[in-house]
Parts: sequence; C-alpha cells; structure tokens
Amino acid sequence: METITEKLKAAETVLRGSGIAEPRREAMSLLMLAIEKDKTFIYARPEYEPSSDEAAAFDSFLKRRSNREPLQYISGTQEFYGLDFEVTPDVLIPRPETEMIVEHAIEILRASGGGSLCDVGTGSGCIPISILHELTFVRGYGLDVSQVALAVARRNAEKHNVGPRLELVKSDIFGALQNQKFDLIVSNPPYIPADDISGLQAEVRDFEPLNALTDSADGLSIIRRIVNESPDFLSNRGHLLLEIGVNQSAKVAAMFDNARWQSATMFADLQGIPRVVSGRLK
Repeated sequence: METITEKLKAAETVLRGSGIAEPRREAMSLLMLAIEKDKTFIYARPEYEPSSDEAAAFDSFLKRRSNREPLQYISGTQEFYGLDFEVTPDVLIPRPETEMIVEHAIEILRASGGGSLCDVGTGSGCIPISILHELTFVRGYGLDVSQVALAVARRNAEKHNVGPRLELVKSDIFGALQNQKFDLIVSNPPYIPADDISGLQAEVRDFEPLNALTDSADGLSIIRRIVNESPDFLSNRGHLLLEIGVNQSAKVAAMFDNARWQSATMFADLQGIPRVVSGRLK
C-alpha cells in the first residue's frame, strides 16, 4: 500500500502534466477530500496508508481533476462571502468578484431601509442568500430558467436558514413575475460574448453551464433586457446592481436612459476593471 506522502507526490506529477496551475495545493485538497482529514493530519501522519475505499476515492478525484473538472464540482462546495455553498455542474461556481454585488447590496439596503430584493439568474443562490443572511429584515426572490439550479439554491437557502425569506421562481428574466415591486434588483447575468467562449479555461468552457456564461451573442443582450425591464419591477427610487464583463462598461452605461434613471455608477474590482454597475431610478 502507498502512503499518503507517496500518493501526494504522484498526484502532483499527474496534475502538473495536465496543466493544473498549483498541482501540489490541488493534490492536497483532493487527498483531504478523499480521506476526510485536514491538512494537519496529513502533515502529522505522512506514513498513513489510505484504506482501499479512500484510495479509490482519491484516484477517482485525481482522474476527474486531471481532466480539468473544477475542484468545486468534485468537492461539491464553494466558499462565498464567508458561507459554504453547494455547487453542482448545473450552476455557475461563485467567484470572489461577485461578492462586490453583495457588499453594495447590503450597503444600499441598510442605507435606504429597503426590505425586498430580486436576483435575476440566481444559480446557486449565493447572492441573495448572502444578503439575506446578513440582513435579517430583507426578503427576496431568486429567478432562474433552470429548475435544477433552483433546487440547488433551495438547499443552500435552507442550509443557511434563510429559506422562509427567499422565494425561488422558474422565470426567464422577469417573465414569471406579475406586479411585484422590489427595493433592489441584482444580477450576475451571462455576459461573456459567444466569440470568447473558446478562449476560456477548460474548467470554465467545458464544465460550467453555458447558459450561465453567455447569451450566445455579444454578451450584452441579457444585460440590456434587465436594464430595460427592471424599472417595471422596482419601487420608487429603487436600485439595480449588475455584474458586467471586461470592456463592457461604456456600452452598459449607455443603456441607462436619463429619462428613467437618476444615475449609473461603475465600481472597479481589485484589478481596476469596472465590474459592477449601480443604477437608481428617478
């Protein structure tokens, strides 16, 4: 039987050969997942020999990761805004930059005293769940065209004890809504242009849901629909927060009609890229 030290070394070689950027760190993550032990145990017990079930699990995880399947889909989890979220191949993996929407949303709702929000294209539910977890006076809707994604969001909402305050609805943009009005609408829409999909990392291109990445057009069509339609579902002087892609800020800013919108403000991420646009109704 191989020890965990030997398995780690062999796995690191395999992952490096597959083009994984941090093979040692990822091999360690896969090993911890397979033997259900933390890093301290692995360092303290380098001579530990995994059981046959643990070894089989590790080999399976290693094969999946070497095929460039994201670690998050293998583990089934991703941390976002300090919370642990279930993720499956039916939902986009939450990104750190999307936490900007949560931060601005919390700031807006606290300042305005608003108590209702709507998330368009909710996926795992990470955005509204994080907001509702922080602000106990807020209630929300999560809209998504995928019933399977909504099931993931429901499990996440229940896990973080916000289920009673989050209504999840199958909807194409705002299509399933009637006369609801919200203090805040948020969205991380599919904004990657179709022509850019082939150049993405294999982990994203080959495994994440395509309809959560791109509108199959120029990356702006769904953003345009949300900007144009959201005034019908916003309360007086309500806010809209959108995540956008690289080089889209000027075109997105131009979508905010001065007749209806008081302002459209861009916020840059840590790389200086305009990443979130905030609009407010007149």
